[in-house]
Amino acid sequence: MASTNATTSSNYWDFLFTELADPRTNHWPLISSPVPGLTIIASYLYFVLNFGPKYMANRKPFQMQKTLVVYNFIQVLVSIYLFAEGLDGAWLRHYSWRCQPVDFNDNPAAMRVARGCYIYFLAKISELLDTVFFTLRKKDNQITFLHLYHHTVMPMISWGATKYYPGGHGTFIGVINSFVHIVMYTYYMMAAMGPQYQKYLWWKKYITNLQMIQFGMAFAHSAQLLWTDCGYPRWSVFFTLPNAIFFYMLFNDFYKKSYGSKKAQPTPVTAADSASAVKSIENNNSPKVASKEL
Repeated sequence: MASTNATTSSNYWDFLFTELADPRTNHWPLISSPVPGLTIIASYLYFVLNFGPKYMANRKPFQMQKTLVVYNFIQVLVSIYLFAEGLDGAWLRHYSWRCQPVDFNDNPAAMRVARGCYIYFLAKISELLDTVFFTLRKKDNQITFLHLYHHTVMPMISWGATKYYPGGHGTFIGVINSFVHIVMYTYYMMAAMGPQYQKYLWWKKYITNLQMIQFGMAFAHSAQLLWTDCGYPRWSVFFTLPNAIFFYMLFNDFYKKSYGSKKAQPTPVTAADSASAVKSIENNNSPKVASKEL
């Protein structure tokens, strides 16, 4: 009986993670099994929610200025690459904006898109460092539900896309998301370069606007699958549409709280206030932009 159950479980495992998978991508590192990716995510959550805060409780925050500049610069380069690849390899040259199936062939064009999906997945894994750096710098106010939800869900979504549907209609979300990340990580790179760059960062609230536009575009594009059938799995809308609405509501709420129309009453500025403001900038050169999301 135990042997039969073990065989049945093995058959289910093989069916879900081998037979249903795209054989072109299934052998790539971290893709064949969900265990490595889930282990990374579980370790990430344990560190930022448990071990990290305890470790930093009686320690001064790390400054990490040079590390942050290099990290954000790399993220900008990766996002530029993904955005350019998505446009040149798919959406501006080969794909239909209305509905696009996945090309499961081994031709260069199809493999180029598949590799782009894989690199996008690796980028989502690397972005877990956003929260790790927040923890080490004791920026606990930036580790919100929105931040953790996004950084946990996106690696799993991109893993599934790479394993089962590496290409087609769903890649549009990744392309516009990569554009948003170009802007966002450029902002964070400049913020990490020091207080002398603060005067150039007046546009931070527009990043949140851009993020909300992103979700609107993702919703409209995905919704086309409701009335258009091109072979791309239509069931995907039951996840993408609610997720787009959910993220839009969260970011809209953040925008209202951070940049609402309420005008504070002016108060006299003293020399002590000015000195305090300067000290604050020196100690915290990374302004908050929607908890560094998406």
